[in-house]
Amino acid sequence: MDRTTANTGTREVSERLRFDETALQTWLEAHVDGFVGPLTVSQFKGGQSNPTYKLDTPSASYVLRRKPPGKTLPGAHAVDREYRVMEALGGQGFPVPRVHGLCEDDDVIGTAFFVMDMVPGRIVWEAQFPGLTPEARAAHFDAMNATIAQLHGYDPPAIGLGDYGKAGGFVARQVARWSKQYQGDVEAGRNADMDRLVGWLETHLPADSGESRVIHGDYRCDNMIFDAAEPQVRAVLDWELSTLGDPESDFVYHCMMYRMPAGLFTGLAGLDLPSLGIPSEEDYVAAYCRRTGREGIPAFDYLMVFNLFRLAAIIHGIKGRLARGSASSSHAAESAKVLEPLAAMAWAQAEQARL
Repeated sequence: MDRTTANTGTREVSERLRFDETALQTWLEAHVDGFVGPLTVSQFKGGQSNPTYKLDTPSASYVLRRKPPGKTLPGAHAVDREYRVMEALGGQGFPVPRVHGLCEDDDVIGTAFFVMDMVPGRIVWEAQFPGLTPEARAAHFDAMNATIAQLHGYDPPAIGLGDYGKAGGFVARQVARWSKQYQGDVEAGRNADMDRLVGWLETHLPADSGESRVIHGDYRCDNMIFDAAEPQVRAVLDWELSTLGDPESDFVYHCMMYRMPAGLFTGLAGLDLPSLGIPSEEDYVAAYCRRTGREGIPAFDYLMVFNLFRLAAIIHGIKGRLARGSASSSHAAESAKVLEPLAAMAWAQAEQARL
């Protein structure tokens, strides 16, 4: 099953993730302006970390994201943070769904959740943007580039997010955090390449840039909704990993698509990019640097290794949730299988890094 089939659309809510729909409707009537039932609930096929539901009424559709039930790792699944950052960015005109309300009362559906608009448009699951002309692909890549540059242009205190994370030392903290998360998830087991990467990343830490911006943390084409007809980003989704941090690290995470094999996590490596109309990695980085006033990204190679490690640590967490019985997506097991090749790829990049 390809990623498009596995992730697109909705299904009946799984037994483990069901809740009292009547209690939810009562909450929606009290907290969402203009909400009128009756309510029909289905579950999106994607959304491995925070279960995501479609809420349909005769006049409107909404999306609900909730913290998963059961045992979770400390600090994970922070739907309150997702809600806060989307509310702040939406107020600046940045493309995010309009949020309607946050509920932190576990008595309503069992865990905290928030509700936002259902944004019409397209989700593109593969970074080669299948089915488009070369000109349209180029325009879509330019739109992605412009959108992340726009995000990194905001001054966090000016938009009410000055305390959304710690200022400075972002990469060092992240290396420590994801190393600890990897090592602490006993149920997921250990991996030799991950063990080597923990030491390499600590030993080769670059100097802190000192720059602090709102960062998405998982910025890729399949976490966006594009306009149905135009090369325009209508909404950026999945803000669970957002914080204040190093914008260059956030952008390099986005650039992992150039290093990933085609078919693996929206990868492009091995494809004929010029014939597809897709800019080279070098040109894509240069466009971001122009838009953000940078001369370059000196720590690019280190940040690439770090981001590959971080993604592998996230997959390691999915493997742990499977072991604990708390994985929310039906294809979580398929995702967990890429841990070993991803960790091996990260170590290979470390061995080739120019520092």
